[in-house]
Amino acid sequence: MASGRLITIEGLDGAGKTTLAEGLVRELGARSGFAGPPKLLREPGGVELSERIRELVKDPALTVGARAEALLYAAARAQLVEELLTPLLKQDRVVVLDRFVDSSLAYQGAARGLGVEAVRAINALATGGLTPDRTLLLRISPLTGRERQTERGREPDRLEREGNDFFAAIASAYEELARAEPARIRTIDAEQAPPAVLTQALAAVEDLF
Repeated sequence: MASGRLITIEGLDGAGKTTLAEGLVRELGARSGFAGPPKLLREPGGVELSERIRELVKDPALTVGARAEALLYAAARAQLVEELLTPLLKQDRVVVLDRFVDSSLAYQGAARGLGVEAVRAINALATGGLTPDRTLLLRISPLTGRERQTERGREPDRLEREGNDFFAAIASAYEELARAEPARIRTIDAEQAPPAVLTQALAAVEDLF
């Protein structure tokens, strides 16, 4: 059975994940050998149920406990995988996904203190064991990420309102994940200009094509 490619993008808020994802889809659209143009998706979201869960987990007016937060993200992910992601990959499509399981491992597993392995187990069920072909980790200091968020000029969501220690824990967890899986996770300096980040990202996925 033919299969596509799943490329995920990870990093702190403000690292430029969305900008890179859009650039990758544009550049990879010129590549041949797959059944259709690359598909850009985001997490949580991508399908109706997951988008509704996104509204819940990001709403600053709600109180969401750490376990509930982890389970909500996993539920949104499960629906995306079943309804859209798996069918696309079976159709031999390339999918660029803005966040995936590594986000939960860093945010809920490490920063929320639930334990990386506990959150990994939840998400193994949610995804049916689906693993990205390549993950691009955008490395940025928590301070720079916060400054970029402020420059956007919009109200921070529920998670973006957390303190510096929270984001420092996430950054550290991402580094540990990258050290554990160097073949899958490629780290890119996100404090460079966006064109340089895109160039390095394209080099990091070149072998998938």
